[in-house]
Amino acid sequence: MVKITLIPGDGIGPEITKVVKTIFQELKLPIEWEECLAGQTALEKLNDPLPKETIDSLSRTKLGLKGPLATPSIEGFKSINLTLRQHFNLYANLRPTKSFQGIKTRYDNIDLVVVRENTEELYSGIERFVGRNRESAETISVVTKKGSERIIRFAFEYALQNKRKKITLVHKANILKCTSGLFLAAGRNIAKEYPKVKFDEKIIDNMCMQLVMNPQQFDVIVSTNLFGDILSDLTAGLIGGLGIAPSANIGESTSIFEAVHGSAPDIAGKNVANPTALLLSGAMLLDHLNHPVESEKIRKAVAEVIREGKYLTRDLGGKASTTEYQNAILKKL
Repeated sequence: MVKITLIPGDGIGPEITKVVKTIFQELKLPIEWEECLAGQTALEKLNDPLPKETIDSLSRTKLGLKGPLATPSIEGFKSINLTLRQHFNLYANLRPTKSFQGIKTRYDNIDLVVVRENTEELYSGIERFVGRNRESAETISVVTKKGSERIIRFAFEYALQNKRKKITLVHKANILKCTSGLFLAAGRNIAKEYPKVKFDEKIIDNMCMQLVMNPQQFDVIVSTNLFGDILSDLTAGLIGGLGIAPSANIGESTSIFEAVHGSAPDIAGKNVANPTALLLSGAMLLDHLNHPVESEKIRKAVAEVIREGKYLTRDLGGKASTTEYQNAILKKL
Protein backbone atom coordinates (compact mmCIF):
# COMPACT_ATOMS: atom_id res chain seq x y z
CA MET A 1 0.00 0.00 0.00
CA VAL A 2 1.41 3.37 -1.07
CA LYS A 3 0.56 6.42 1.02
CA ILE A 4 -0.03 9.67 -0.87
CA THR A 5 -0.68 13.11 0.55
CA LEU A 6 -3.92 14.52 -0.85
CA ILE A 7 -4.46 18.28 -0.67
CA PRO A 8 -8.03 18.92 -1.92
CA GLY A 9 -7.43 22.66 -2.10
CA ASP A 10 -9.92 25.51 -2.29
CA GLY A 11 -13.03 26.30 -4.31
CA ILE A 12 -13.73 23.43 -6.70
CA GLY A 13 -10.73 21.51 -5.34
CA PRO A 14 -12.64 19.11 -3.06
CA GLU A 15 -15.08 18.26 -5.88
CA ILE A 16 -12.44 17.37 -8.44
CA THR A 17 -10.21 15.50 -5.99
CA LYS A 18 -13.24 13.39 -5.07
CA VAL A 19 -13.52 12.39 -8.74
CA VAL A 20 -9.88 11.27 -8.79
CA LYS A 21 -10.33 9.24 -5.60
CA THR A 22 -13.43 7.56 -7.04
CA ILE A 23 -11.70 6.60 -10.29
CA PHE A 24 -8.57 5.37 -8.50
CA GLN A 25 -10.82 3.23 -6.29
CA GLU A 26 -12.52 1.77 -9.35
CA LEU A 27 -9.10 0.73 -10.67
CA LYS A 28 -8.39 -0.99 -7.31
CA LEU A 29 -5.08 0.81 -6.93
CA PRO A 30 -3.03 0.05 -3.78
CA ILE A 31 -3.19 3.64 -2.52
CA GLU A 32 -3.95 5.11 0.87
CA TRP A 33 -4.66 8.84 1.01
CA GLU A 34 -3.44 11.18 3.77
CA GLU A 35 -5.76 14.14 3.41
CA CYS A 36 -4.30 17.52 4.43
CA LEU A 37 -5.22 21.18 4.17
CA ALA A 38 -3.54 24.14 2.50
CA GLY A 39 -4.54 27.51 1.08
CA GLN A 40 -7.54 29.60 2.06
CA THR A 41 -9.32 26.61 3.59
CA ALA A 42 -6.35 25.91 5.87
CA LEU A 43 -6.13 29.57 6.85
CA GLU A 44 -9.78 29.63 7.86
CA LYS A 45 -9.72 26.32 9.75
CA LEU A 46 -6.19 26.23 11.18
CA ASN A 47 -5.08 29.88 10.93
CA ASP A 48 -2.19 28.84 8.70
CA PRO A 49 -2.27 28.63 4.86
CA LEU A 50 0.43 25.93 4.88
CA PRO A 51 0.19 23.95 8.14
CA LYS A 52 3.06 21.95 9.58
CA GLU A 53 0.88 18.82 9.37
CA THR A 54 0.76 19.16 5.59
CA ILE A 55 4.52 19.62 5.29
CA ASP A 56 5.08 16.66 7.62
CA SER A 57 2.77 14.45 5.57
CA LEU A 58 4.57 15.26 2.31
CA SER A 59 7.89 14.65 4.07
CA ARG A 60 6.67 11.17 5.02
CA THR A 61 4.92 10.08 1.85
CA LYS A 62 7.23 11.81 -0.68
CA LEU A 63 4.18 11.99 -2.97
CA GLY A 64 1.37 14.50 -3.27
CA LEU A 65 -1.73 15.15 -5.35
CA LYS A 66 -2.91 18.72 -5.02
CA GLY A 67 -6.03 20.57 -6.07
CA PRO A 68 -6.04 24.31 -6.86
CA LEU A 69 -5.17 26.68 -4.02
CA ALA A 70 -6.24 30.26 -3.38
CA THR A 71 -3.19 32.11 -2.11
CA PRO A 72 -4.26 34.23 0.87
CA SER A 73 -3.37 37.92 0.72
CA ILE A 74 -1.01 37.91 3.67
CA GLU A 75 1.82 40.43 3.91
CA GLY A 76 5.17 38.67 3.70
CA PHE A 77 3.80 35.23 2.78
CA LYS A 78 4.93 33.83 -0.56
CA SER A 79 2.83 31.76 -2.93
CA ILE A 80 2.02 28.39 -1.38
CA ASN A 81 2.94 26.63 -4.63
CA LEU A 82 6.30 28.42 -4.69
CA THR A 83 6.89 27.61 -1.03
CA LEU A 84 6.23 23.90 -1.60
CA ARG A 85 8.51 23.80 -4.64
CA GLN A 86 11.38 25.45 -2.80
CA HIS A 87 10.90 23.52 0.47
CA PHE A 88 10.95 20.12 -1.26
CA ASN A 89 13.32 21.19 -4.05
CA LEU A 90 10.82 20.27 -6.77
CA TYR A 91 13.16 21.42 -9.49
CA ALA A 92 11.34 20.09 -12.58
CA ASN A 93 7.89 21.22 -13.66
CA LEU A 94 6.56 18.83 -16.29
CA ARG A 95 3.64 20.01 -18.46
CA PRO A 96 2.47 17.67 -21.25
CA THR A 97 0.11 19.16 -23.84
CA LYS A 98 -1.86 16.87 -26.14
CA SER A 99 -4.85 17.56 -28.38
CA PHE A 100 -8.22 15.92 -27.74
CA GLN A 101 -10.61 14.96 -30.51
CA GLY A 102 -13.88 16.64 -29.62
CA ILE A 103 -12.39 19.92 -28.41
CA LYS A 104 -12.36 22.43 -31.23
CA THR A 105 -9.22 24.58 -31.31
CA ARG A 106 -7.16 26.37 -33.92
CA TYR A 107 -4.73 23.45 -34.13
CA ASP A 108 -4.87 19.67 -34.51
CA ASN A 109 -2.41 16.97 -33.47
CA ILE A 110 -0.59 18.93 -30.78
CA ASP A 111 1.66 16.65 -28.74
CA LEU A 112 4.43 18.46 -26.90
CA VAL A 113 5.89 18.78 -23.40
CA VAL A 114 7.24 21.82 -21.56
CA VAL A 115 9.98 21.11 -19.03
CA ARG A 116 10.37 24.14 -16.78
CA GLU A 117 13.09 24.81 -14.21
CA ASN A 118 11.06 25.25 -11.06
CA THR A 119 13.19 26.78 -8.28
CA GLU A 120 15.55 29.45 -9.66
CA GLU A 121 15.67 32.62 -11.77
CA LEU A 122 13.14 35.42 -11.16
CA TYR A 123 11.02 33.16 -8.94
CA SER A 124 13.83 32.81 -6.42
CA GLY A 125 11.91 35.30 -4.29
CA ILE A 126 14.81 37.70 -3.82
CA GLU A 127 13.21 41.11 -4.22
CA ARG A 128 12.78 44.36 -2.35
CA PHE A 129 11.48 47.90 -2.57
CA VAL A 130 14.06 50.64 -3.05
CA GLY A 131 13.78 54.15 -1.64
CA ARG A 132 11.91 55.66 1.29
CA ASN A 133 8.52 55.74 -0.36
CA ARG A 134 8.74 52.45 -2.27
CA GLU A 135 9.11 54.37 -5.50
CA SER A 136 10.89 51.49 -7.19
CA ALA A 137 11.53 47.80 -6.70
CA GLU A 138 14.12 45.26 -7.78
CA THR A 139 14.31 41.51 -8.18
CA ILE A 140 17.44 39.39 -8.41
CA SER A 141 17.40 36.58 -10.99
CA VAL A 142 19.47 33.63 -9.81
CA VAL A 143 20.51 31.03 -12.39
CA THR A 144 23.10 28.44 -11.41
CA LYS A 145 25.15 26.06 -13.50
CA LYS A 146 24.04 23.16 -11.31
CA GLY A 147 20.36 24.05 -11.60
CA SER A 148 20.61 24.58 -15.35
CA GLU A 149 22.40 21.31 -15.99
CA ARG A 150 19.99 19.40 -13.75
CA ILE A 151 16.82 20.54 -15.55
CA ILE A 152 18.31 20.21 -19.04
CA ARG A 153 19.55 16.70 -18.30
CA PHE A 154 16.10 15.88 -16.92
CA ALA A 155 14.59 17.00 -20.24
CA PHE A 156 16.97 14.84 -22.28
CA GLU A 157 16.37 11.80 -20.07
CA TYR A 158 12.62 12.36 -20.32
CA ALA A 159 12.92 12.53 -24.12
CA LEU A 160 14.78 9.23 -24.26
CA GLN A 161 12.43 7.44 -21.87
CA ASN A 162 9.35 8.62 -23.74
CA LYS A 163 10.75 8.16 -27.26
CA ARG A 164 10.75 11.87 -28.01
CA LYS A 165 13.04 12.98 -30.80
CA LYS A 166 13.73 16.68 -30.32
CA ILE A 167 14.47 19.18 -27.57
CA THR A 168 14.12 22.94 -28.01
CA LEU A 169 15.90 25.09 -25.43
CA VAL A 170 14.30 28.51 -24.99
CA HIS A 171 16.39 31.46 -23.79
CA LYS A 172 17.11 35.19 -24.08
CA ALA A 173 20.90 34.97 -24.18
CA ASN A 174 21.13 37.69 -26.83
CA ILE A 175 20.17 40.22 -24.11
CA LEU A 176 20.59 38.42 -20.76
CA LYS A 177 24.20 37.44 -21.39
CA CYS A 178 24.93 36.06 -17.93
CA THR A 179 21.78 34.31 -16.70
CA SER A 180 20.25 33.15 -19.97
CA GLY A 181 23.73 32.76 -21.43
CA LEU A 182 24.68 30.34 -18.67
CA PHE A 183 21.53 28.29 -19.29
CA LEU A 184 22.16 28.16 -23.04
CA ALA A 185 25.80 27.14 -22.61
CA ALA A 186 24.74 24.32 -20.28
CA GLY A 187 22.25 23.12 -22.86
CA ARG A 188 24.78 23.09 -25.69
CA ASN A 189 27.25 21.10 -23.61
CA ILE A 190 24.74 18.53 -22.39
CA ALA A 191 23.26 18.07 -25.87
CA LYS A 192 26.60 16.55 -26.96
CA GLU A 193 25.98 13.67 -24.55
CA TYR A 194 22.67 12.78 -26.24
CA PRO A 195 23.35 12.36 -29.97
CA LYS A 196 20.08 10.45 -30.49
CA VAL A 197 18.00 13.50 -29.53
CA LYS A 198 17.93 16.45 -31.92
CA PHE A 199 18.81 19.73 -30.19
CA ASP A 200 17.40 23.11 -31.16
CA GLU A 201 17.45 26.53 -29.51
CA LYS A 202 15.06 29.47 -29.78
CA ILE A 203 14.96 33.01 -28.37
CA ILE A 204 11.83 33.39 -26.23
CA ASP A 205 10.06 36.02 -28.33
CA ASN A 206 10.62 34.04 -31.54
CA MET A 207 9.51 30.90 -29.73
CA CYS A 208 6.15 32.43 -28.80
CA MET A 209 5.60 33.45 -32.42
CA GLN A 210 6.57 30.01 -33.71
CA LEU A 211 4.21 28.29 -31.26
CA VAL A 212 1.20 30.14 -32.63
CA MET A 213 2.31 29.78 -36.27
CA ASN A 214 3.40 26.14 -36.34
CA PRO A 215 3.27 24.38 -32.95
CA GLN A 216 3.57 20.92 -34.51
CA GLN A 217 7.29 21.52 -35.14
CA PHE A 218 8.03 21.20 -31.40
CA ASP A 219 8.39 18.13 -29.22
CA VAL A 220 10.06 18.73 -25.81
CA ILE A 221 10.66 22.33 -24.74
CA VAL A 222 13.01 23.19 -21.86
CA SER A 223 13.45 26.62 -20.34
CA THR A 224 14.10 28.66 -17.24
CA ASN A 225 11.46 29.38 -14.61
CA LEU A 226 9.74 32.52 -15.91
CA PHE A 227 9.88 31.62 -19.60
CA GLY A 228 8.76 28.07 -18.82
CA ASP A 229 5.84 29.38 -16.79
CA ILE A 230 4.64 31.51 -19.70
CA LEU A 231 5.23 28.84 -22.35
CA SER A 232 3.42 26.11 -20.42
CA ASP A 233 0.24 28.19 -20.21
CA LEU A 234 0.60 29.20 -23.86
CA THR A 235 0.86 25.55 -24.94
CA ALA A 236 -2.17 24.64 -22.78
CA GLY A 237 -4.06 27.30 -24.72
CA LEU A 238 -3.23 25.51 -27.97
CA ILE A 239 -5.38 22.51 -26.94
CA GLY A 240 -8.24 24.28 -25.16
CA GLY A 241 -6.97 25.63 -21.85
CA LEU A 242 -5.73 24.73 -18.39
CA GLY A 243 -8.82 22.65 -17.62
CA ILE A 244 -7.42 19.74 -19.65
CA ALA A 245 -3.69 20.23 -19.03
CA PRO A 246 -1.94 18.12 -16.35
CA SER A 247 1.17 19.06 -14.39
CA ALA A 248 3.85 17.46 -12.22
CA ASN A 249 6.51 18.94 -9.95
CA ILE A 250 9.38 16.48 -9.68
CA GLY A 251 12.16 16.54 -7.09
CA GLU A 252 14.98 14.21 -6.18
CA SER A 253 13.00 12.71 -3.28
CA THR A 254 9.50 14.23 -3.36
CA SER A 255 7.05 14.86 -6.20
CA ILE A 256 3.71 16.70 -6.25
CA PHE A 257 1.13 16.36 -9.02
CA GLU A 258 -1.41 19.13 -9.43
CA ALA A 259 -4.01 20.95 -11.46
CA VAL A 260 -2.58 24.38 -12.24
CA HIS A 261 -5.86 26.09 -13.03
CA GLY A 262 -7.62 28.32 -10.51
CA SER A 263 -9.90 27.38 -7.64
CA ALA A 264 -12.96 28.91 -9.41
CA PRO A 265 -14.86 29.94 -6.25
CA ASP A 266 -17.78 31.19 -8.35
CA ILE A 267 -18.75 27.63 -9.32
CA ALA A 268 -17.62 25.82 -6.16
CA GLY A 269 -20.22 23.42 -4.79
CA LYS A 270 -22.38 23.56 -7.94
CA ASN A 271 -21.23 20.19 -9.34
CA VAL A 272 -20.22 21.71 -12.68
CA ALA A 273 -16.40 21.75 -12.36
CA ASN A 274 -14.17 19.99 -14.88
CA PRO A 275 -11.87 17.44 -13.16
CA THR A 276 -9.87 16.54 -16.29
CA ALA A 277 -6.64 18.38 -15.45
CA LEU A 278 -6.38 16.85 -11.99
CA LEU A 279 -7.38 13.42 -13.25
CA LEU A 280 -4.67 13.51 -15.94
CA SER A 281 -2.21 14.75 -13.30
CA GLY A 282 -3.24 11.67 -11.33
CA ALA A 283 -2.39 9.56 -14.38
CA MET A 284 1.08 11.14 -14.36
CA LEU A 285 1.34 10.18 -10.69
CA LEU A 286 0.53 6.57 -11.63
CA ASP A 287 3.27 6.64 -14.28
CA HIS A 288 5.61 7.86 -11.55
CA LEU A 289 4.53 4.89 -9.39
CA ASN A 290 5.10 2.49 -12.30
CA HIS A 291 1.42 1.77 -12.97
CA PRO A 292 1.43 2.39 -16.75
CA VAL A 293 -1.55 0.13 -17.49
CA GLU A 294 -3.86 2.01 -15.13
CA SER A 295 -2.61 5.45 -16.20
CA GLU A 296 -3.23 4.58 -19.84
CA LYS A 297 -6.73 3.35 -19.00
CA ILE A 298 -7.50 6.75 -17.49
CA ARG A 299 -6.14 8.65 -20.48
CA LYS A 300 -8.06 6.49 -22.95
CA ALA A 301 -11.30 6.79 -20.98
CA VAL A 302 -10.98 10.58 -20.78
CA ALA A 303 -10.15 10.81 -24.50
CA GLU A 304 -13.16 8.66 -25.45
CA VAL A 305 -15.61 10.64 -23.32
CA ILE A 306 -14.35 13.92 -24.75
CA ARG A 307 -14.38 12.59 -28.32
CA GLU A 308 -17.98 11.36 -28.01
CA GLY A 309 -19.04 14.74 -26.57
CA LYS A 310 -22.16 13.51 -24.74
CA TYR A 311 -21.00 14.24 -21.21
CA LEU A 312 -18.81 17.33 -21.32
CA THR A 313 -18.73 19.93 -18.58
CA ARG A 314 -19.76 23.43 -19.59
CA ASP A 315 -16.21 24.79 -19.92
CA LEU A 316 -15.72 22.18 -22.65
CA GLY A 317 -18.92 23.24 -24.41
CA GLY A 318 -21.27 20.70 -22.82
CA LYS A 319 -23.95 20.68 -20.14
CA ALA A 320 -22.92 17.70 -18.01
CA SER A 321 -22.36 17.89 -14.29
CA THR A 322 -19.10 16.85 -12.67
CA THR A 323 -20.79 13.64 -11.51
CA GLU A 324 -22.15 12.83 -14.98
CA TYR A 325 -18.71 13.36 -16.49
CA GLN A 326 -17.14 11.16 -13.80
CA ASN A 327 -19.70 8.40 -14.37
CA ALA A 328 -19.09 8.48 -18.11
CA ILE A 329 -15.39 7.88 -17.48
CA LEU A 330 -16.17 5.09 -15.01
CA LYS A 331 -18.33 3.42 -17.63
CA LYS A 332 -15.43 3.49 -20.12
CA LEU A 333 -13.15 1.94 -17.51
